Amino acid sequence: MNISELIRTIPDYPKPGIMFRDITTLLSHPEGFRHTIQLLVDRYKHQKIDFIAGIEARGFILGAPLAASLGKGFIPVRKSGKLPGKTMSQSYELEYGTDQIEIHADAFTRGSKILLVDDLIATGGTAEAAAKLIERSGGEVVECCFVIDLPDLGGTKKLESFGKKVFTLIEFEGD
Repeated sequence: MNISELIRTIPDYPKPGIMFRDITTLLSHPEGFRHTIQLLVDRYKHQKIDFIAGIEARGFILGAPLAASLGKGFIPVRKSGKLPGKTMSQSYELEYGTDQIEIHADAFTRGSKILLVDDLIATGGTAEAAAKLIERSGGEVVECCFVIDLPDLGGTKKLESFGKKVFTLIEFEGD
């Protein structure tokens, strides 16, 4: 099954010149969604991983069934102010300003091996912040996993230059 055929491209969204890769069409295709999760399960089922961390929001949709299939715990990486209890946070740069993500301070024990999951890697800012936050919290990011890579935007290279392994299922050239 070619999952790239199940991902809709929306031109000029959210602004002119951007080709938005919409994963919701893959998620709404039962066989395509199941196949996508199975590809990830097959990749990670024999690796030493303690937790799956999913970046809000589409990383939750992919990471939770992956965690359940692998028999691992799931860690939500959320936007600031969304988690109850004690949290740890990490700021990161946006095109026009900064944002912040958080995890629970007790989400995992020191030394835990964590797979970081999201739907798409573009510029890599959010994923880099999530990896830094996990590592600052005492975890080890074993790999950063995405369904889609937009290589022209440099996110994969950014994560690799930060010392992270990156795995993607498909890539789309251009923005």
